[in-house]
Parts: sequence; structure tokens; C-alpha cells
Amino acid sequence: MSEVYRVLAINPGSTSTKIAIFDNEKPVFEEVLRHSTSELSKYETIFDQYEFRKNIILETLSEKGINITKLSAVVGRGGLLKPIAGGTYKVEETMLKDLKKGILGQHASNLGGVLAYEIASQLNIPPFIVDPVVVDEMQEIARISGMPEIERKSIFHALNQKAVARRAAKDKGGQYEDFNFIVAHLGGGISVGAHEKGKVIDVNNGLDGDGPFSPERTGGLPTGDFAKLCFSGKYTYEEVKKKNVGQGGLVGYLGTNDGREVVKMIEAGDKKAELIYRAMAYQVAKEIGAAAAVLMGKIDAIILTGGVAYDRIFTDWIREKVSFIGEVLVYPGEDEMIALTEGALRVLREEEEAKQYQ
Repeated sequence: MSEVYRVLAINPGSTSTKIAIFDNEKPVFEEVLRHSTSELSKYETIFDQYEFRKNIILETLSEKGINITKLSAVVGRGGLLKPIAGGTYKVEETMLKDLKKGILGQHASNLGGVLAYEIASQLNIPPFIVDPVVVDEMQEIARISGMPEIERKSIFHALNQKAVARRAAKDKGGQYEDFNFIVAHLGGGISVGAHEKGKVIDVNNGLDGDGPFSPERTGGLPTGDFAKLCFSGKYTYEEVKKKNVGQGGLVGYLGTNDGREVVKMIEAGDKKAELIYRAMAYQVAKEIGAAAAVLMGKIDAIILTGGVAYDRIFTDWIREKVSFIGEVLVYPGEDEMIALTEGALRVLREEEEAKQYQ
């Protein structure tokens, strides 16, 4: 009988902390701990919140009768670190320092590694992070933007993209490193990655850059017109940023970031809603076509994932346009907690070595 590893997974968000306990891949307990604005407003920086969040996690686990001394590892959502290759990383001093400092910016996910370290170190078990958004395996040619002052960056939904690519590989009877996949994460942001033998060699910046527009982001824009808008005097820098991320995409056109609401609008006969939603699928399909060129047509499958992938209408529109490229697989949702746990388990089972952050 194989050994059972008990893993605590921690995923901090701006106003919540998701926690889950797994025995191997089997979920034992999961809860979302909500934090009010008044609770968080006491803390000057995101890092200052870690003690508060740690205590709530430990209190909750104690109340639920979970004995943390039985844990084999703690794994946290990776934050805005220096660009690194994909994989599972052990949280050590150098990483902690960069997470505390917010080397690439302040974000709640920075607390994932810190919380994992703080809890694991008390128990003398390993703390990990897995595939943070800064995973960077892009080939050099993909970094060239066309303007010397600006380099294309790899910032995308690495955790979910790599997790579903591993699942697809397993379903096909092989390892992630055996296949070429195009993975489209369809969520509040959209990122489409070209996965070549286990590495994401090209991907659009799903945070605030290029690629398809999404439920709340503009994606790539006609640069001349965008430059005119920026210097029109109508908007501040902060307002332009919000138009780009938060008020772009479906929000900008239709006033909602919820694809289910858009489907209701379409079913009620709203032609504009259908045009905009189709346009989003059209742009995703175009990005998949671009990734197919990067992989020179050698593609084992196209994978659609993320929350919007639950919508059969949307995925069918994409399928219509890209099925000539290869088989289309749909793995809806974003199962971050199991994805984090699977990364820790691969190291605990000695299927791969934990990487060192430098």
C-alpha cells in the first residue's frame, strides 16, 4: 500500500485565504476564510498581514479537529518573485526575503510562501510553492516586442495551465514532458501558452498585456489609438490602468465580468452581447492559431480551461475555429488547491526534486 502524505495547501487572495487538507490527492477539508476590509486596513503592507492570517488558519484547523502534527508538508500559492522555471520550489531564506520585499510588486499571493514557511518550520516539515505566475520558460525570440525599450514578459496562469497539461498527458498515457499542448486559460484574465515538451516557450502576458480581451481586461490594443487616448488629457494614469485591467473586456462593453450573465443576455435576444462574446472567443482562437505557428503545427492537443470553459457555447465557438489544428480537450475550472498539492506530492514521492530559488 502506498504511503499517505497529508498536505496543507494555502492560497491567499486580497480579501480571503483558501485552505485545504489533502491525504494524497483525496480532499479531507476545505474552507475559504474571509477577511473584512476593516480587519485588513490595520496593516500597512500585505506582508504585515501574515501573522494575522497565520493565526486564523491555525485556529480554524484546531476548531475543525485537524491535528497539524500529522502534516507531511505545507504548500502555498507562489507570489511575484523573480522570473523562474516551472516546478515545485522549497521556500528558503532567499525566496522569503523577495516575498517579504515584494520584489516584483505587492500581491496577496506573496503571502502563500511566507505562510507555508511559518507553519511548516514550527512542525519541521518542508514548505513549498508551485508554479507561480512569474514562471518564465519563454524562448528568447518570443521576448522581442518590436520596441527596444519594452520586452515581452511571461506572466500567466502557470499553476492551472501546467496542472491541466499534466492531467491531459496522464489521460493520454504519458508524461507532460512527452507532449506539445496549447493551453488556453479562460478566466477573469485569459492566457494562451505554447507548451513544448514540458516548457511554456511562448505565452501572452495575461496580467495586463497582450493577447485576447477577457471578462475584465482589454488584452492587446491598437497601439496608435491607445497612445492618443493616454495623452488625450481625459484620463489619469491610474484611470487608464483601470480601463485596461478591471474595466476592460466584457465589463467595458457589457457591464459584467460574468459569462453566465452574458449568456442570459444572448438568450434574451441581445445581439450586441452575442457579438462581443463571439469576439472574445474569436480572439482566443486567433491566439491559439499563433501558438500553433510557434509549435510549427506539432500539436498533441488544444486544452481549454478556467472558469469560462464551463460555458459550452463559448468553448464550441473556439472549437469551430481551431479543431483543424488538433484535438480540443476541455478541463473546466481552476482547481488551484489540488494543483498546489500535486506539486508538493511529486516532491514528497521523489518523482521530481524540489527546485532552489536563487
